[in-house]
Formats: sequence, structure tokens, C-alpha cells
Amino acid sequence: MSDTMLYIRDIEKIIEHTLQEHQLYIDYEINNNLLAPMSFNISTNTIKFNYLQINGYIANINFKIKETDEDCVKIILYHQLGYYLAFKNNKHDLRVLKYFEDEKKAQLLAKIESNAWDYGRTLVPERLVDSYDNVRELDKMLLKSY
Repeated sequence: MSDTMLYIRDIEKIIEHTLQEHQLYIDYEINNNLLAPMSFNISTNTIKFNYLQINGYIANINFKIKETDEDCVKIILYHQLGYYLAFKNNKHDLRVLKYFEDEKKAQLLAKIESNAWDYGRTLVPERLVDSYDNVRELDKMLLKSY
């Protein structure tokens, strides 16, 4: 666990490099109002990140996975890239989110979330797969605490 903080430029470099490495054409931008570390917006094909949220999230997960801060950002990013791949490979009927009852919405959101983790995992380098899987489990617990 490190005591240093990742700054905006550090995170941008990690995102840039990872997108290039996987030949993905996705925009990214900082958004300090974002309530999550990162999010993927399908309609604008943009990953948004909040560097303060990222640093806080790393502090919450790193006791368990013991990775560098850079690798923690990559793990968060692979999950977001999983949304991109999930939407690209599955044409979800997003009208469900607008017109259907809560139970149907929850089912679709759970499926999208699960797909995002699964698709994101296909991008993860072998050395980070165990940590990615651990973060997936930790993330479920962190979400329950919100």
C-alpha cells in the first residue's frame, strides 16, 4: 500500500496506455463530480474518472490485493472497459430501464454488471487476474455498504 496519491495526469497516462495497448477508441475525461472512481458512458463512448474517488477506492481495496496504485487503476479501468465490450457485444434493450418495473430494471442492471466484469476480465493480463477477481468480490461488498 502506498502513501502517495495518484494525480490526474498519472491516471490519464494509465488510461491512455491501456486503451492504446488494446486498440480501443474510447474518449476519457476527468469529472470531479463523479460519485464513483470511474464510469463508462455508452452514448458518448467516454470513460469519466474522479481522481479523488480513485485514490479512495484504491485505499479500500489495496489492503486485500496488494498491487501497485497503477495496477489498481488498471483493474478499475478493465471493469469499465468491460461495459464498453458488453454493450458492443450485447444489444441490451435499454428501454427496460425507462419503462419497466424495478424488478426488471434490477435484473437487467445485474446482468450488465456481471457482463462488464466478465468482458473486462478478458483484457486483464495474467499477472492481475487474481487481483481482478478479488476486486470483483470486494466491489460487491463495497456496493452493499453504500
